[in-house]
Amino acid sequence: MAEYHTSRTSRRTVLLAAALTASCGAPTDRPASAAPPPGCVLTAEAGEGPYYLDLDKVRSDITEGQKGVPFRLDLTLVRVSNGCRPLADAAIDVWHADAAGDYSTGGATFLRGTQVTDAAGRCAFHTIVPGWYAGLAPHIHFKVRPDSGKGTTSQFFFPEPLLRQVYARHPYARRPAPAHPNERDGRYRETGATMTLAPVAEAAGYRAAFTVGIA
Repeated sequence: MAEYHTSRTSRRTVLLAAALTASCGAPTDRPASAAPPPGCVLTAEAGEGPYYLDLDKVRSDITEGQKGVPFRLDLTLVRVSNGCRPLADAAIDVWHADAAGDYSTGGATFLRGTQVTDAAGRCAFHTIVPGWYAGLAPHIHFKVRPDSGKGTTSQFFFPEPLLRQVYARHPYARRPAPAHPNERDGRYRETGATMTLAPVAEAAGYRAAFTVGIA
């Protein structure tokens, strides 16, 4: 776990050093295309929720053996106020629920991780499609922590047709899924149009790319 009394500068140095040994992929493993959105728009913000943990656990594969449909998330980070130029050396935290709708707590760290963006503002996470829980649309949380300036916290959603297909598969099918896992969630109705991913099939799972624009 991160040392909470470490200065911001030394902490970022630790993150960058860790990123050298836990990079977001080999040089030939390029993320899917993620062009800046039309109009160079800011990403819709949302609260980080009660399950965020400040771990600085730098790694691309965050599964830790959790069973589920494989999912790769390719992110490109841009600074909107700077003409949507890629933002390098920014930490991006990702966390979400497992197939049963549970988060890692009490010292567990599955489905949590941090990556540092490269010179092109890119990083990638290898995980699983999250399960549903409570009355919320299934989602992946993320938090952007740049060296300077304002970051952002938000979440990604998934198309309902894809979720229905995924939740019919093992191990998700152990629980009867809601008929409409997204529409029952007010947060989805507010930001779902802009924060819903567009996954494509890849091997036994899916892959999606998204450009995150911060102020």
